[in-house]
Amino acid sequence: MEPNASTHIRNIGIFAHVDAGKTTTTEQILFHSGRIRSLGSVDAGTSQTDFLEVERSRGISVRAAATRFTWQGVTINLVDTPGHVDFLSEVERSLRVMDGAVLILSAVEGVQAQTEVIWHALRERNIPTLIYVNKLDRIGADPIGTIQQIKRLLSNQAAPVQAPLGIEDSFSGAVSLLVSGISGSETEEAQRYLQLLEEAVAEQDESLLLQYLDSGTLPKAELNQLLPALTQRGELFPILFGASNRGIGIEPLMQAMITLLPPPQIVSDGPVSGVVFRIERDAAMGRIAYVRLYSGVIRNRDSVYNETQQIEEKITQIRKIDGQKAEDVGLLAAGDIAAVCGWTQARIGDIIGSAEFVPGETRMAVPLLTVQVRWSNEAEYPAVVAALHELADEDPLLDLQWLQEQRELHLKVMGPIQIEVLTHVLNNRYGLKAEFDQPSVIYKETPAQSGEGFIAYTMPKPCWAILRFHIEPGERGSGITFSSVVRSERLLDRYQNEVARSVPEALQQGLFGWEVTDIKVTLVEGEHHVWHTHPLDFAVATPMGIMDGLSRIGVKLLEPMLSFRLSAPEETGGKLMNELILMRGEFDTPVVRQERMEIEGIIPVATSLEFPARFGSLTKGRGALATFFAGYRECPPDVKAERVRRGVNPLDQSKYILAVRNALSSS
Repeated sequence: MEPNASTHIRNIGIFAHVDAGKTTTTEQILFHSGRIRSLGSVDAGTSQTDFLEVERSRGISVRAAATRFTWQGVTINLVDTPGHVDFLSEVERSLRVMDGAVLILSAVEGVQAQTEVIWHALRERNIPTLIYVNKLDRIGADPIGTIQQIKRLLSNQAAPVQAPLGIEDSFSGAVSLLVSGISGSETEEAQRYLQLLEEAVAEQDESLLLQYLDSGTLPKAELNQLLPALTQRGELFPILFGASNRGIGIEPLMQAMITLLPPPQIVSDGPVSGVVFRIERDAAMGRIAYVRLYSGVIRNRDSVYNETQQIEEKITQIRKIDGQKAEDVGLLAAGDIAAVCGWTQARIGDIIGSAEFVPGETRMAVPLLTVQVRWSNEAEYPAVVAALHELADEDPLLDLQWLQEQRELHLKVMGPIQIEVLTHVLNNRYGLKAEFDQPSVIYKETPAQSGEGFIAYTMPKPCWAILRFHIEPGERGSGITFSSVVRSERLLDRYQNEVARSVPEALQQGLFGWEVTDIKVTLVEGEHHVWHTHPLDFAVATPMGIMDGLSRIGVKLLEPMLSFRLSAPEETGGKLMNELILMRGEFDTPVVRQERMEIEGIIPVATSLEFPARFGSLTKGRGALATFFAGYRECPPDVKAERVRRGVNPLDQSKYILAVRNALSSS
């Protein structure tokens, strides 16, 4: 079945570093399209897409907000994503369902830390992208400098399709470089922008390059014809200019969204195939699942199969959402996005119907911190547990750990702003006052050497599962690799499958309570009993065999690392390098450019939690710091970190067997 394009729809995400003007731009787009009658303001807390109380009070977006509008006969589903690095998981989930993107930069600050993180994710998925340079009316706006930075840090295939008219106070808009007959009246400045566009287009095609080198220019008709195809193939990234707070540059941006970004590829006669990319709660309708459909059609009152959970659930209502308004539309067709009510079990990432046409996920957000939640009085404990379960449904990366015996709640978080937001949400939505301990770093464990783990689980009867594992370190970043060399007549396939399923679960807590990774586990021996064996015996035995092996060979701690790039006034360079050395940082030889020092390297997360704040004061606010997750690596021998174990340790075999068998018999 060949996918075809639904030309009257666009699914577009708006992405940016915090404070580049993303929500203001979305607000202006909705206003210009006639979707809203008056403009809201981020500062006043009245914008359409920031509707959580914390978003209004802080002036930042923390949740991706879906809205839609119609422009020149095309319906655009627009997702305004958060710009702060603490809410990267929201960006990640939105990326999966977008066909095109608008990346917003400030003409003053240029390419910032989060801009690069998002750019890499957009390129990994090859999502066609427009770059909108905002705030050209601000003091210090530097369009040419911003283009040079885009080319250096993002892509050399980015090129302007407009030339700005004036700058700072005198900025009045932008002229299209694609309009015929413009060259005669073009200023020298506009020619400079046109040259950048022509060079970028010519580089994509040998015959065009020869034509360009020969005549020094390309025909406008040729540029107009090539631009949509080059953009949609991800071979060119058009740059546009504007000042969203004044509504300048908005309509040309909307025009570019429908002419240069692609329509969705759909399979109209295929089976139902879609993905849940967001979960919300509604006071009247309960859980609402945002769905992007790639194939087929779903309607009100349909029972739809959830492939991920292998259950069927009935739709009570399909809604199209506009910021805070919603209407029952009764139907969702391939290529479109809507909110589905009635699916009480739906979770983020669930595949609806067939997985055949759903694209894979992009992993950007890696929570590197864990935090314990405290409640203000004992009577609120059950309500806090219930509220956090709901919030973890909406953001699975929170990975709520509820230790019932210890009466403890732990969450994984991206950073301090996220903790602040969770405090707000618990208070505003649920009326609960909760506090969070200081966040601590999430370490991992890996085998220190190769060796074997053995378990003979034959008592108390009835049970029989004998297993021997060969355990060895894997390459850094390889995760868990499991294989078996046991013949099926020795250990039946269904029992071996139970072992394979149980190994990742067994490795969730190692000797120090952290997840075990970069490990190769091979089942080298296995035995069952004709009468006494039950398949669950192998689910009980596997953790004991694995932990037996780890206790024999020992483990090494791994810590999360950040790669960083900083730029600061040259006179602060010495102090900064001292700081980096104290934090166990490693860096290349600094580069001096125009009285500023640039340093690149890596630092451990554990030693650099307070660094962004110190960096600000050391550079008196004149420095720029970008950090990216750079994976895990071995800790120095003097670093010790242990986490409280959930449940009974499989090394205490008799106690563990008793606990697991009790749990199995009561479930």
